[in-house]
Amino acid sequence: MSSMRELVKGVYRENPVFRLALGLCPTLAVTTSVENGLGMGAAATFVLLGSNVVISLLRKLIPARVRIPCFIIVIASFVTIVELVMGAYLPELSKSLGIFIPLIVVNCIIMARAEAFAAKSGLRASILDAVGMGIGFTLALVVIGTIREVLGDGKLFGYMVFGPKFQPVLLMLLAPGGFITMGLLMGYLNVLDARAARKADAARNPKG
Repeated sequence: MSSMRELVKGVYRENPVFRLALGLCPTLAVTTSVENGLGMGAAATFVLLGSNVVISLLRKLIPARVRIPCFIIVIASFVTIVELVMGAYLPELSKSLGIFIPLIVVNCIIMARAEAFAAKSGLRASILDAVGMGIGFTLALVVIGTIREVLGDGKLFGYMVFGPKFQPVLLMLLAPGGFITMGLLMGYLNVLDARAARKADAARNPKG
């Protein structure tokens, strides 16, 4: 059960975007389409998994005073791999994501998991943490990207969703549209949490 909780915590309870509010810069910048969201999510998940594994294995060998530079070197190595592979096999996606691929090096999600978890945990737990956080980050990007692409362009994966009379809301493809979408989703999740808390309190303290 603890392993399962470790894996799924990043999907909802500690979702890096909707709960921890980390990695918001790439989240807002690349989610103009689902394809971009999937690409960024996959890239970040690979870097997160690779860096967590290496840092967990070397955590007892890395001096505390130089841990941050060491973490950055490890993360940068995996980012370079992603950048080269994406540029070779997915050039259009690489061009679309642009500078935000190399900027994964300083992504708050990657650094936070390295510092707060991988540097203090064993290999198995670090892998589960990386996979869970990566899935949660990717899901957040896909959900936001779906809403923005459908409303802002009338398409999904390049295919028309609505009829020819649909008027796209171009605001959704701009930065304010990203903020609005993310804010509404965060608010909705907070409402769900509040309802769940009230039900839990009612179950613990039944009237009469």
